[in-house]
Amino acid sequence: MAAPGTGGRARPRWLVWLVLALVTAILVATLGMAASRRSQTTPPPSREAHQQIVARVIAAKDRQTLIGNSPTRGNPAAPVVLFVFADFQCPYCAISAAQIRPFVQAHAEDMLFVFKHFPLTQIHPEAEAAAIATWAAGQQGQFWLYHDGLFVHQNRLGEALYLELATAMGLDLEQFNRDRQSPAARAALAADVALAQELKLQGTPAFIMNDLLIPGGAPVPLFEEIFKQVQQALTQQSGGPAR
Repeated sequence: MAAPGTGGRARPRWLVWLVLALVTAILVATLGMAASRRSQTTPPPSREAHQQIVARVIAAKDRQTLIGNSPTRGNPAAPVVLFVFADFQCPYCAISAAQIRPFVQAHAEDMLFVFKHFPLTQIHPEAEAAAIATWAAGQQGQFWLYHDGLFVHQNRLGEALYLELATAMGLDLEQFNRDRQSPAARAALAADVALAQELKLQGTPAFIMNDLLIPGGAPVPLFEEIFKQVQQALTQQSGGPAR
């Protein structure tokens, strides 16, 4: 499978079908898997059709365009990129963020983790303000700490919490407030939402590993299995030995 934005290299069809089978089997067998759903985009008719849309969108964009200035963790040069589209008022996003953290940490050398904002404003009135607050914290190098703070205190989302976290982190409050009100903050958020809509994402959290769609609520073993299969496919494409 090609890494994001690598264009014409063929993605093994067997890998796509394997991932679809894994997703279906594990999600059917796992109770409590859920996501917040309310998107303005028309849902694809099937999981297979959605995967095809995602693959086309990813292949049409270069790596830097896809990642942009989004917050990242891990190795910037890694051939495997895991995108998460999340909403800070989505309870499933908070659960998923905690569950997937060890996976991201374990693969810090061979994977890049990229955060994308996808506030579902139709059902979450604080989602956009929370996203903008994390963007502003990121301008002072504290996106991930602020990200964690919002999810831990998700039941208190609101102006008082945004300022409380910024103060506790020692942020420059004048800059924080200025950044929250800036056109750049709105533009960054709009770019992430536009990408989510182009990908026809229907809810949060949503994950894409290179160009493979992984539904929200998928358990960590599924991420590990897909990661292993993606690495094997990349190794085969490069002609190197199996790892």
